[in-house]
Amino acid sequence: MSITEVAQAFFTACETGQGWEACHTFCTPDASFAAQAHALDGVTALAAYTDWMKAIVAGVFPGATYSTEFFAADDARQRVAAYGIFRATHTGAGGPQPPTGKSAVTDYVYVMQFSGGKISHMTKIWNSEDCFKQLGWA
Repeated sequence: MSITEVAQAFFTACETGQGWEACHTFCTPDASFAAQAHALDGVTALAAYTDWMKAIVAGVFPGATYSTEFFAADDARQRVAAYGIFRATHTGAGGPQPPTGKSAVTDYVYVMQFSGGKISHMTKIWNSEDCFKQLGWA
């Protein structure tokens, strides 16, 4: 598989809340994670991030959806960037407070770095504070 195909398969598995169980085949075992978003403070392993997404989709935002707006590979640098829009309503248990019934539409970008044909690091670019305001959490 090309890095674009691996990234697309990973992106779908992650965004639909399948967790590390489904995502690990596309990643190195020790794949790292970074984000400058307070919601993800302390999350440094891609496995932990994919399981966080699983909990978010299954518990906090049942029925959440996403759309893929842009996908591109830079083969020379072994990177793939994916821009998506996440849409969700806080109706499930979890989150920093009881369900608010409020919705959020939030943009994000994943930049996936590859090593040996697998994702070895991912950076998420996301404004969690704006998302939290939309949900009534801030």
